[in-house]
Amino acid sequence: MQISLTYEELLNKYKDLNYIMIDVRSESEFLDYTIPGSINIPILSDKERELVGYTYTNVSKDEAKILGIEYVSKKLPTLFKEILSLQDKYNNLIFFCARGGYRSSSITALMQSIGINANKLIGGYKGYRNYINKNLNSLIEPIELVVLYGNTGTGKTKVLNELQKLGADVLDLEYCANHRGSVLGSVGLNKPNSQKMFESLIFDTLNKAKSNLLFVEGESKTIGKCTIPDMLFNKIKTGKHVNITASFENRINNICEDYLCGDDETIINSLENLRTRMGNRWVDEKIVLIKNRNYKAAISDLITTYYDPLYEKNKKDYVLTLENIDPSTTAKILYAHFKKDES
Repeated sequence: MQISLTYEELLNKYKDLNYIMIDVRSESEFLDYTIPGSINIPILSDKERELVGYTYTNVSKDEAKILGIEYVSKKLPTLFKEILSLQDKYNNLIFFCARGGYRSSSITALMQSIGINANKLIGGYKGYRNYINKNLNSLIEPIELVVLYGNTGTGKTKVLNELQKLGADVLDLEYCANHRGSVLGSVGLNKPNSQKMFESLIFDTLNKAKSNLLFVEGESKTIGKCTIPDMLFNKIKTGKHVNITASFENRINNICEDYLCGDDETIINSLENLRTRMGNRWVDEKIVLIKNRNYKAAISDLITTYYDPLYEKNKKDYVLTLENIDPSTTAKILYAHFKKDES
């Protein structure tokens, strides 16, 4: 079956297709944002795309097309092998580029001509993005949130992971942002997600949710470089708030587990951002501890003099308080408690 379809049709009319989405934009375009679940098979590299674009603007459209064909023709055997291997796993290969134009149209037509079941996403990423912008709030509106709060290091993310294992719907905003939201939030992670990717992952999570009851961690309006959409942030503020506590020793161990990944330089760079708030002497002392690998002492002081005083300013009213000794047990208690309320 060979089709051209919009993203809306893919979610509704063709939702049962066994398909894979293939982003044929360049590597940097893909890394900045894409459709969740898609893979990247770039037709043009970043440099090639730049040269074709320059030729298109400054020489002629025909010369740009000829240059693009020259670049792509050299890659065809490799592209064909990669695409052929995907056809063994998926009945439908759906190609998209930035706007559903030349890149996706040409590769779709070429693959169809040699017997590959290739399909094109109408409007490309831009069409997908327009759909997200129009429909994200409609997914947010009916949801009810159980919001986990607690001092840094109490293991809230671990509890969310255990809730997922139990079959609960979980919205992991830190995963969507690829940032943990704290001063050390980017340590051990790659580049934070863009706002577009953040919203796409939120949409994807809500669209796949089995119910309107979701568990989420309480966050500030901004996580890394991402801003939580207004309607969702209001849902967080008005949700059912749960206080997760843990012993001081467990909190230190949790933070060590999350952030000690052999990247001391990133930890030190993150601490540098606290000079205005905490003072040069305080930061210098923490940097010495990190360089001497006295991590627990550094984290202990970070908790008592920075994290906890900051958290005390934002206390909530809680419907439930749980000490998180074991994330699996905590998750089971939460799941049973709020599923009972839902029924």
